[in-house]
Amino acid sequence: MPKPAIRCTDTRSLGCAPSFPQHRRGPVTDVTSSTREAAGWLDANWESWIDGTLRIVVIVLLGLVLRAVVRKLIDQLIHRMTREAEHSDTDTSSRLGGLLVNPERRSQRAAAIGSVLRSVASFSIMGTASLMVLSEVGVDLAPLLASAGVAGVALGFGARNLVTDFLSGVFMIMEDQYGVGDEIDMGVATGTVLEVGLRVTKLRGGSGEIWYIRNGEVKRIANMSQGWSTATVDVQVGYKEDLDKVEALILTAAEAFAKESPWDELLWEPVEVLGVESVSADTVVLRVQAKTMPSKAQLVTRALRGRLKAVFDGAGIKLKEEAAAPAAAASPATTADAQPPSALADPSSARSLGARPIPPPSPEEQQAFGKLP
Repeated sequence: MPKPAIRCTDTRSLGCAPSFPQHRRGPVTDVTSSTREAAGWLDANWESWIDGTLRIVVIVLLGLVLRAVVRKLIDQLIHRMTREAEHSDTDTSSRLGGLLVNPERRSQRAAAIGSVLRSVASFSIMGTASLMVLSEVGVDLAPLLASAGVAGVALGFGARNLVTDFLSGVFMIMEDQYGVGDEIDMGVATGTVLEVGLRVTKLRGGSGEIWYIRNGEVKRIANMSQGWSTATVDVQVGYKEDLDKVEALILTAAEAFAKESPWDELLWEPVEVLGVESVSADTVVLRVQAKTMPSKAQLVTRALRGRLKAVFDGAGIKLKEEAAAPAAAASPATTADAQPPSALADPSSARSLGARPIPPPSPEEQQAFGKLP
């Protein structure tokens, strides 16, 4: 006979197990199995998670360290360039050579180049690190890179002027074609440089206007502020003046002019008389030339021209030969020879008769004409 089921009233006894209703065992079993599956999934994947997290941390740290190292190397390179510029300026004895080296300009150019290099290095390093992090996360980079390539091509075609301006600005700065304060002629505009950018150059024109010129549009640049400038004066004297005396006066006046302030700083070489530039019927033009500080040629030219004018006035040098006096007026003609007799004065002359009006025909002549066929 089957044994009867034992009903336990005291669940604390060893032989007694609590009895649960059959409908309550299902949810407990499902929770237990889900917990076991989650624990097994965590046990199987926690190592890969930790490994991936460590990879991402290492990639980010390496990117930051590499970026800091590259920026430090760029700063050292810029500092070295600036220091070499200062040493070269110290070793240069002449004032002209010092301006050609121009340490301040080289420092500005080095700072601009350093800024561009730091930006490019940061973008390249951190961009590569970001792609590596996305790869570790599990993002498929093939579609992303393909989309980036297509977007880059489209951007290159759509913004080619912007790219051209940027590249032209980079090369202008690297080659030190001009800087702030230079007087330049860019073809489309002439003026003093106010700002040099990677895309646009700002100029102040002679009338005070401000020009914004895209670097990609510049085809030629004439810099009047690098090295030195040349002051040229064309001196006009009379044709009969002694050229040796005139040349001696010019050199004496220029020597005294060069010893005065501020012209002693603006004039870098003695004034030279190059010789006769042109000859005409009443004048001779001599060309005088001097090497000056950059962008100061016009100022020196005006001052030197005024000084030579005062010296010529004191020495009695004529700037142009006077015209010869007109010949004395001829004696008045006699009454008989004052004027030839007019042809109209003699009524019987052929010219007088030819000038008479044609008289109207007489009645006889009219009748005679009327009988004609």
